[in-house]
Amino acid sequence: MTSEIRVMTPGDIPAGMRLKEIAGWNQTVGDWRRFLRASPAGCFVAEWGGQIAGTVTTIIYQDRFAWIGMVLVDPEFRGRGIGTALLVKAIDYLDNRAIPCLKLDATPQGRRIYERLGFRSEYGIERQSLKRDIFADIRGCREEKNLEFHSVLDMDREVFGADRSLLLKSLANGCPELVVTAHSGASLGGYALGRKGSQADHLGPWVASDAEAARETLENFLRRSQRETVFVDVPKGSRWASALLAGKGFQFSRTLTRMYRGENSHPGRLDRLCAILGPEFG
Repeated sequence: MTSEIRVMTPGDIPAGMRLKEIAGWNQTVGDWRRFLRASPAGCFVAEWGGQIAGTVTTIIYQDRFAWIGMVLVDPEFRGRGIGTALLVKAIDYLDNRAIPCLKLDATPQGRRIYERLGFRSEYGIERQSLKRDIFADIRGCREEKNLEFHSVLDMDREVFGADRSLLLKSLANGCPELVVTAHSGASLGGYALGRKGSQADHLGPWVASDAEAARETLENFLRRSQRETVFVDVPKGSRWASALLAGKGFQFSRTLTRMYRGENSHPGRLDRLCAILGPEFG
């Protein structure tokens, strides 16, 4: 018997949630819906004996590059090539769309598989987590309701390397209280967005043009978050993030490796990136 791979549908979201719960990941039903809205023909499930045994998602960003995420395989079906088959399906789909560069964030276990499929390392990422007493105090936070969000989108386009406006608008609409900015005069100096995951609030993307903007956005985000646990994924070598997070009590959780396949012509601005949106989105 072999796995059968097909396009994922909204009716498969409960199965995807089951797999991510087994893996202990932080995504929600809303995140799965974001994947399917962004790429209705580019998200796949593997079935084995009529049961969904694995998933993979893709998102194309402005035809510059694409993101592969949510590579999940039910532990009962591991060792049967399902994960590799799903990856090959995603790669074939994106190659047929003539996307010049494919990217993903690899776990240490998955890195060897990705290397065999032609992916190369770009830089390391560290997940940091904060455990704290619940505390939310928005006093002193900038009121964001009048924010010209297009300024955030313009800065993000430069830092990320491609436009992802629809995705960021979805995040901002879902958690408007977790949108924070820092300004230098009339100019935008930095911003942070967040998501309410199943286990923790997730800080990201977090972008700053200087140390003060990085500090201000982090502190305001933590004031607004009302969860005991906060996750953030930080590029290794970030100029400001690691020291700021350590000062707030964040602890190392796990490592990831950002990898790419093809021509990485739009790497973005790593010098301004304090935290990525997340391994599943980029």
